Amino acid sequence: MRIKIVTAVMVGAVGLLVTGCGGGGSGSDDAGAKPAAALPVLPQKVPEPPEMPEGELQPSPDAGAPFSKNLAYELRRKTLDMAKAEGKTVGECPDDVASKAGTQVTCTVTYEGLEVVWDVTIGENSGWSDNVVKYQAVPRKGVLTRDGAARLLYGNYDPELVRCNNIPKAVLVPLDVKTKYTCQTVDKGKPGLVEAARVTDAGPRFY
Repeated sequence: MRIKIVTAVMVGAVGLLVTGCGGGGSGSDDAGAKPAAALPVLPQKVPEPPEMPEGELQPSPDAGAPFSKNLAYELRRKTLDMAKAEGKTVGECPDDVASKAGTQVTCTVTYEGLEVVWDVTIGENSGWSDNVVKYQAVPRKGVLTRDGAARLLYGNYDPELVRCNNIPKAVLVPLDVKTKYTCQTVDKGKPGLVEAARVTDAGPRFY
């Protein structure tokens, strides 16, 4: 039976804050006010990505595979969840890593040529099965993908189009920090606010 590994702590935020626009005025006719400046239009048109494939990530470890292989597999899954986009992944953990609680180890997952380094701390067994091991994993950098950013905006706002400022297919960025990459939604031909992307271990965010 392959050892199952479950995340002990969710490191990143999992909610998306939807920013509302609150209107407020004095009620007077502000005839002398200047018209609002037109919002900029970002250059990159990003179509809605196809749905992520379902099913178990392949290749998966064989039955009886060592703990290091199972851990690397779980980190591949977490890397894809952070990217929110399809891509080839290869995971590597030290061969001698043990499932003993308190063990600390560094693993690397290569996603589309980008090396994502994970700092991992092994926790206790689940208590209901010796084959389930808890762990905490924190990436040193995040993976921002063009499809991941677009998938979030299309999924939450259902716009006609998403525009960005030339986000690469995939790029490493500081974790949980606003980046230089921005996007906006377009509805009825009108561009929306330009928002900076940031990345948590659970995917991109725009707030």
